[in-house]
Amino acid sequence: MKAEPETRIVKGVDVKFSIDDLSRMDNKTSPWDGVRNYEARNILRDKMKLGDKVLFYHSNCKAPGVAGIASIVREGYPDHTAFDPDHPYYDPKSVKESPKWFMVDVKYESKFNEVLTLAQLKMHGELKEMALIKRGRLSVQPVRKSEYDFIVNLANNK
Repeated sequence: MKAEPETRIVKGVDVKFSIDDLSRMDNKTSPWDGVRNYEARNILRDKMKLGDKVLFYHSNCKAPGVAGIASIVREGYPDHTAFDPDHPYYDPKSVKESPKWFMVDVKYESKFNEVLTLAQLKMHGELKEMALIKRGRLSVQPVRKSEYDFIVNLANNK
């Protein structure tokens, strides 16, 4: 899952959210809202299950990369931010009776000692087929268990 660790203002609101921000939330838990891509939405809505581990990825920053681990603590449900005209992620085409966008709740698990940058990840042949490497623009992507384990092992050995 990708988040933006550096300030970016949308409709007058800073949408910055980092692994550190997640760790400071009540119960270290936050909704993962604002996803406005159909493929990513489908992953949130249909694939992410209670207890699944996710790689928390910092994007739109100087050195994008995997910053830590979170877990799914609530499966996909309608993203209420799409219904609020004052919210940065408002979508007038999404209505409560037939929601277009979904979110999950994530809980902070751990922060890596240092961010594993995209450039570093690309140097490992074991990750050459990873969605992040092949098509990095998608904000929510599937990760194979072998890729997840490799990245966690890489982080633990830094």
